[in-house]
Amino acid sequence: DLITAADIRYCTRDAWFQVKEVDIGMAADVGTLQRLPKVIGSQSLARELCFTARKFKSDEAYDCGLVSHVFASRDDMLKQAFELAKDIASKSPIAVQGTKKNMVYSLEHTNQEGLDQIREMNMLNLQSEDFINAVMAQQSKDEMPVFSKL
Repeated sequence: DLITAADIRYCTRDAWFQVKEVDIGMAADVGTLQRLPKVIGSQSLARELCFTARKFKSDEAYDCGLVSHVFASRDDMLKQAFELAKDIASKSPIAVQGTKKNMVYSLEHTNQEGLDQIREMNMLNLQSEDFINAVMAQQSKDEMPVFSKL
């Protein structure tokens, strides 16, 4: 159930997924019913999976957008996950957090409201040390600016 709460989702080829609550006489209560249709972009498939508790494999999870990559092995998956985490951690935490906040906000708002939200956020970001460091790095041809820590 918690996979739908993750920002980026990977799995291995042998993985399978299931919203099992209806098999035990319950409704999913940890946010799956709210998030799954948004994550996969299909009310119909989300309802099918939730109403039937049908197991679905990694290829279907990839095809419907539940995961962004399927790996041959756990080791390959973990290696890529750590590389991705390292890459994200090298970015401005202000920019990454602001990007996530705006993406979440934009799910439930119009395009214009999302644009207004990010414009206000970027007005603050323009005053941040991270922005200044990035501009200086660009001008001096440095590869990577030094960003603030979380």
